Amino acid sequence: MNSRQRRGIILLLLSVLCAVGAFVGVLSVIRDVNSKVGPEVTAYRLKGDVAPYRKLSEAQFEKVEMPKRWLSDNAVTDISEIRGKIAVTQLKAGSLLQTDMLVKKPELQAGEQEIAIMIDAETGVAGKITPGSKVNVYATFEGDESKAQKAVNESWVIVTGARVIDVGKITPLEPGKDDRNRKMKDAVPITFALNTRDAQRIAYAETFAEHVRLARIPDGSDPNVTPRDRIYDLPGDRS
Repeated sequence: MNSRQRRGIILLLLSVLCAVGAFVGVLSVIRDVNSKVGPEVTAYRLKGDVAPYRKLSEAQFEKVEMPKRWLSDNAVTDISEIRGKIAVTQLKAGSLLQTDMLVKKPELQAGEQEIAIMIDAETGVAGKITPGSKVNVYATFEGDESKAQKAVNESWVIVTGARVIDVGKITPLEPGKDDRNRKMKDAVPITFALNTRDAQRIAYAETFAEHVRLARIPDGSDPNVTPRDRIYDLPGDRS
């Protein structure tokens, strides 16, 4: 073997050793990154904004893979967790889904039924009433002008402690549809969970009352109203 061949073999061995060293270095870097980042897990990111108290669906989210150590402890990694849930606050596009963004949708209990009525968006809801709220329902009735005495308008508390299970979207009303709706420009469908008697009262008020308003009551407070305070009229207040 001449000197030129020996130099060639030496250079070849050096190239192999350099390649092995580079490979080992790459593996070391990968191991170092993995040790710092950790394994990846599935998370879910919102495709668009979601309004508060709206029912959630899988179509609203996209699956993303990210290092587990970068996720908070309450990050949702199983999309099935949204079933039967609603957004508890305004959710922004691009946000990662977390358990504290969700709340279980209120459901009917034994002996209850759903009934929905349209409530004036300006005076009856004002953004404060949400699924799970409890309200007292007030209805104002026009006095009977056929009687000999002067007609007297009355305000009634027709239902106490009504449980709200859904709040719909603000809906513009068609003018002139009926006397009550002519006084409302925009309305919100509110769904209650009520027993049969209270459901009848709500239906009656929606049909015959001049105005129906909701008064939210604090959680855990007694919603009952004394018989004396259930009906109000101005002459009675002056006596």
